[in-house]
Amino acid sequence: MVKHQPLQVYERQLCLSCLTGIYGCRWKRYQRSHDDTTKWEVLWSLILFFTFSLLLVWFYFWWEAHNDYNEFNWFLYNRSGEWSDGTVPILASTAAGFTYITFLMVLALCHIAVGQQLNLHWMHKIGVTAALLTTAIGFISVNQTWGEEWAVIPISLQATGPFLHLGALVAVTALAWLVAGQVARAEKTRFQAVVLLLYLSVLLGLYMVPLSITSPCIMDHTHLTPRPDVIGHQGAPMLAPENTLLSFQRALQMNVSGLEADVAISFDGVPFLMRDRNLRRTTDVEKVFPDRQLNDASFFNWTDLHSLNAGQWFLKDDPFWTVRSMSQRELSLAANQSVCSLEQMLRLAAPHNRTVVFNLRRPPPRHPSYHSWVNDTLKVIRLSGIPQHLVMWTPDWDRGQVRQVAPGMQQTSIEKQRPQDLHQQGISRVLLRYNQASPHDIREFSRSNVSVTLYTVNQPWLYSVLWCSGVSSVSSEAPNILKKVPYPIWLMSPDEYCLIWVIADLISFAIVIGIFVFQKWKMSGMHSYNPEQIMLSAAVRRSSRDVNIMKEKLIFSGQSQ
Repeated sequence: MVKHQPLQVYERQLCLSCLTGIYGCRWKRYQRSHDDTTKWEVLWSLILFFTFSLLLVWFYFWWEAHNDYNEFNWFLYNRSGEWSDGTVPILASTAAGFTYITFLMVLALCHIAVGQQLNLHWMHKIGVTAALLTTAIGFISVNQTWGEEWAVIPISLQATGPFLHLGALVAVTALAWLVAGQVARAEKTRFQAVVLLLYLSVLLGLYMVPLSITSPCIMDHTHLTPRPDVIGHQGAPMLAPENTLLSFQRALQMNVSGLEADVAISFDGVPFLMRDRNLRRTTDVEKVFPDRQLNDASFFNWTDLHSLNAGQWFLKDDPFWTVRSMSQRELSLAANQSVCSLEQMLRLAAPHNRTVVFNLRRPPPRHPSYHSWVNDTLKVIRLSGIPQHLVMWTPDWDRGQVRQVAPGMQQTSIEKQRPQDLHQQGISRVLLRYNQASPHDIREFSRSNVSVTLYTVNQPWLYSVLWCSGVSSVSSEAPNILKKVPYPIWLMSPDEYCLIWVIADLISFAIVIGIFVFQKWKMSGMHSYNPEQIMLSAAVRRSSRDVNIMKEKLIFSGQSQ
């Protein structure tokens, strides 16, 4: 008579075969072992964990750096001379590597949970090594070429810190089942003590983490300042070609409080809007003036500049991945844009009573306006009819002369200085990158009656953090997105956060205690032994083909009587 094992046993054996097969290519039953993991495999487990941690930080960095993707692509363009979305291959490879390493981490934890020996297959070892090296190279490359972007991590933690803490607390609490099982099954007291001490140290550290979490959004609701004004940086470049009349019109439709542009001076003294030094990226200069495509944009006269198309590149490159969502009419308008002059932008902003801020670039030394560039710009501002108080003047060059000619302008510094020094220079505003002013700096400027405008703010989480910090205005390439943020994404009082923190810690502690008690009770009631485990543990590690066949016969001979 044949004794049929229950279906659950076969299912368990099938799951175990898949587990050990995928992780270590040990598909046969005799290949599975309950022996202790070798020191070599322990080392590889540590390498796997380190790679996972490194990839987790790398993944988080690029997730939060989404605010500056366009800045990164523009930086690559200035180095290579060719426009491409460099974030796509980075994000694709990061997602693939993180998914793969996370999968291996889950398999490793499952091995530990069922008491199986860790034996990572050599193909996976190659994959882990490749992931580790490529991620390390990525860290080094970013540090050398885009080092200032690391500041996005501590800033983003002001928005995500409380939620990351809760997520980590849930994960470590769930690991209690695995740790308790290992402690209950272990025979060596020293091993039990080390594992238990290590786990409890991590858990206690997580319980205390909120003491180090600081966020401007943890504040009393009554202290929240008014919603920061949004200035359209280059108009609304997600909806229309940057620095074009259509882009500024779309920004005004988003109800922005001001317009920001990059200003250069043409060869015949006309200030025009252009971010790049040359015209290759944003115009069709390669077709119209192929011999001059690498020339500085300031060496073109206004007639030549105005004849160029400044919109077709936007439809071709789709820098913000928004072209597909545009209507046929919007596509037609975008495709027929030309280079915009400063006067055109000022005449557009004046009737709407909108502030104007521009980054004025001095022309090259051989340019006719090299010495008169400030006067040429002031002349256009006066002739445009825009009220002086709506203009934020940023260049430091000849600031005294500018104050005499146009005393009503808002003198604005693009360098971080002490409020006292700014007041001595007659400067009432600062225009800084968002990582150059901490919440403390913003409060200090506010107390000294210095308005703060931070750029470039495109993501709701960053806008919310700066709002809670008390910033007065932000410059954004995404006014269409920030328009949908009528209130900070989250805001809680210190008492509310303290209550959530304490409750989460108490629930976690109760669950951990319950798991350890249950695992101890479960193991104390098990007195049975596993014949397969005894046979496999007694077998030599270096098995020949005959020994393997003998193992299979021993294992399956007991199933037929």
